Amino acid sequence: MRAALRFLAGAVTGLLIVLLLGAAQAQAAGYRYWSFWRWSDGGWVYQQQGPAVHVPADGEVEGWRFAVSPDGGQQAARPGPAGDFAALCAGTPAEAGRKRVAVVLDFGGPADAPARETPPEPRTACAVVPTRASSAEVLATVAPPLRYDSNGLLCAIAGYPRTGCGEQLGGAARPTGTADPSAGTGAATGPTDATGATAAGASPGAAGPALGIGAGLALVLAVAAGARRQSRRRR
Repeated sequence: MRAALRFLAGAVTGLLIVLLLGAAQAQAAGYRYWSFWRWSDGGWVYQQQGPAVHVPADGEVEGWRFAVSPDGGQQAARPGPAGDFAALCAGTPAEAGRKRVAVVLDFGGPADAPARETPPEPRTACAVVPTRASSAEVLATVAPPLRYDSNGLLCAIAGYPRTGCGEQLGGAARPTGTADPSAGTGAATGPTDATGATAAGASPGAAGPALGIGAGLALVLAVAAGARRQSRRRR
């Protein structure tokens, strides 16, 4: 009986280790996507609203970074260039009834690039748009062509990358987006939906690890309870 209990304890421990390792690997998964930022107090802050929803004010600076990053927004790679509005829009005069919004585009490095693609150099722009223009409309003004998938996820800015859309590295790729000019106000910020809360909301496969751990713990508890009942009966 003691040998059986020791075997059971070892099996339970092994199961827990496998489950926890699997969860850690899933949480560490990287995704290749464009993340959305705003310049505030001398640094880049992750944009909680999606570009289709956010309406930037005159003088605001928005940043986009293409990189391999964890899903969840806050931990994504930030744009490299600084967001100095005065410098970025110095050569663009203000216009009555319109606003100026500076945009920083960071296409990432070779390690972030899909196979057989070379990331362009970072660049900046100063958009002059109607006062009610959303961030998606600002981006469409200064960095066409944009590419979206069927769910409104922003896949490419200024045509980069040519293929792919928020795919998980080492996992199944998301469907490749197709050009959709009508989606100009439906851009997304990461490998999720267009709400920008995320990029912080429903992550691809996010339910998998949580469900796996829950099911595994339930199995462990059931096995332990069964062993305890069996031990009492034999006594």
